[in-house]
Amino acid sequence: MRYRGHPSHNHCTHRRGEYDLRVSIRPAAVAGTFYPANAADLRAEITGYLDEAAARQGHADCPKAIIAPHAGTVYSGPVAASAYARLRNAADRIRRVVLLGPAHRVFVNGIAAPSVMAFQTPLGDVALDRDAIDRVLGMPQVQVNDEAHRKEHSLEVHLPFLQLTLGSFALVPLVVGRCEPDVVAGLLEQLWGGDETLVVASSDLSHFHDYATAQTIDRQTSDWIEAKAHRKLTGEHACGVYPVSGLLMLANQRGMTVSAVDVRNSGDTAGRRNEVVGYGSYLVQ
Repeated sequence: MRYRGHPSHNHCTHRRGEYDLRVSIRPAAVAGTFYPANAADLRAEITGYLDEAAARQGHADCPKAIIAPHAGTVYSGPVAASAYARLRNAADRIRRVVLLGPAHRVFVNGIAAPSVMAFQTPLGDVALDRDAIDRVLGMPQVQVNDEAHRKEHSLEVHLPFLQLTLGSFALVPLVVGRCEPDVVAGLLEQLWGGDETLVVASSDLSHFHDYATAQTIDRQTSDWIEAKAHRKLTGEHACGVYPVSGLLMLANQRGMTVSAVDVRNSGDTAGRRNEVVGYGSYLVQ
């Protein structure tokens, strides 16, 4: 299967306020590797994962924020769907998604925003909320960096799930590099909004351990995430430690709860068990 992205891992430049719709779309970078490039195949695969998750959960309230994984969909898709299935009942009210993911391809010091007007997937274009993005560009450590977005999969892999659960929404996609949790928490506070805004933090868990070792590490990581003990997390526990830590800090400040809904690894879904990657889906309410 060509789209079995390994469970590890059109440049546009504009001045602020100047956008050319003909060129300011970020093309899909990992369609055909991390997920199917054919729209019908992609829709069928993701819908299948969502339906399976919904059948297990029944009716459930929609969270304010989720943490979900970003590997190839045959690996992490069933786990991600456990969080995304919760959004179906809120499709009529969620109009904006703030999506934060780690940098895998380019070193980022701070937070990287794109300059484009839309992100593309085989299911269509997702419009960006330029007003919100331009507003946070005034914050320290937030800058335009299209190169950080050009090949980054940690955000893109989430888009088909969002498209198939929410339909129409505006996106605020941010690549979170090295920065303190309070920087991310402060940015999220600015973008938090009300019921119309969903926050998604993208992260896998442990990487390349044997199955039993990964289970042990990921159980500990999940306990820390549910306890909002963000200072205990490192990149060895979660590759998205920077966005996740910031979200957990803000959740703690707001008195919110964090609960795990699905914690598995690639050995449970589509991979071998001698070297696995861990995945977890969590709800922030």
